[in-house]
Amino acid sequence: MKTNPFTLQFGIEPNQYINRLSPTDTILETFLSESPSTRLFLISGTRGSGKTVLLTSITEELSKHKEWIILNVSPDTDILNSIAAKLYSRPDLQKLFLKAKLDFSFFGFGVKIENATQFFDLPTALEHMLKELSKKGFRVLIALDEAVSNSHVKAFASAFQLLTREKLPIYLLMTGLFENIRQLQNEKTLTFLYRAPMEILPPLNQNAISRSYAATFQISSELAAQMAQLTKGYAYAYQVLGYLYWKYNVTEKQSMPLEQILPEYDTYLEEYSYDKIWFELPPKEKQVISHLIINGKLSTSELCEKAGLKTHEFSVYRDRLKKKGLVDTSEYGYLGLNLPRFAEILKMRAMEYLEG
Repeated sequence: MKTNPFTLQFGIEPNQYINRLSPTDTILETFLSESPSTRLFLISGTRGSGKTVLLTSITEELSKHKEWIILNVSPDTDILNSIAAKLYSRPDLQKLFLKAKLDFSFFGFGVKIENATQFFDLPTALEHMLKELSKKGFRVLIALDEAVSNSHVKAFASAFQLLTREKLPIYLLMTGLFENIRQLQNEKTLTFLYRAPMEILPPLNQNAISRSYAATFQISSELAAQMAQLTKGYAYAYQVLGYLYWKYNVTEKQSMPLEQILPEYDTYLEEYSYDKIWFELPPKEKQVISHLIINGKLSTSELCEKAGLKTHEFSVYRDRLKKKGLVDTSEYGYLGLNLPRFAEILKMRAMEYLEG
């Protein structure tokens, strides 16, 4: 029996996915150039928008080039120590550092070397490591997924800024929710992050989703288009709907129509994504979203009146919600919801919130 090519799990690259050509090409072309215009890219988007999949896709492509060293790090650990330890753990690089008489024993890895340069702070140790790697033509990419504004990430970002000033071969690809990246950018010592290019992931191309469903399930273009419309280009919805359709129509061979799949589809979207999105919204943003959930697409003036906001106040919340990937501003003067079945799933909560 064939394995389901779609997945319900966040953070892993599924067997079936839609490649985002534009941001992928932009980042790869920049990093692979001889004189890159930047050594840092930020990738943002709502939960389930495909940030991790894009990060994985890019790192896998770069790993095909022998001069690239890819280091995946966690925001919940001492990132600087993790980078240094990972570099030292590679046998070929360890020989290089030993030959250069670099002593890292203070940090708990490496051996004590007589008459060697010993380091007692990690930024300095990394600087010397990168200098040796630069001599051999290596480039080091740090892949930091789901960044948050904690002490580990802030310490690393400060060190990264210093290392890039020295023109050392270190690169950073960082993903995160818009609000978490904004918190980092607002740190007084990390304002350089405002100048970093940010790829805010838009919805997937619905025509590409339709073609994917049609080819995978061998169904009509009309049914595939109907399924694509149900996802509204939301990457996680594309995976969930594909997973459920495969489960019932391929694995269990029940020929279950879409309308019978929708309740389970809604449940997965709510429990794995929309619950968290709703919970994390600040009060004013939740108020604006609630009116859109209940009333559907609204003009700016109507929404301002319902939410009790002045135009200049409203523009702040509109911008934040747009960058979080929650509202559609493509029609001038109007706002709608971006995510599929968001209104149907959260309508009761929105009503209770406005009444409460």
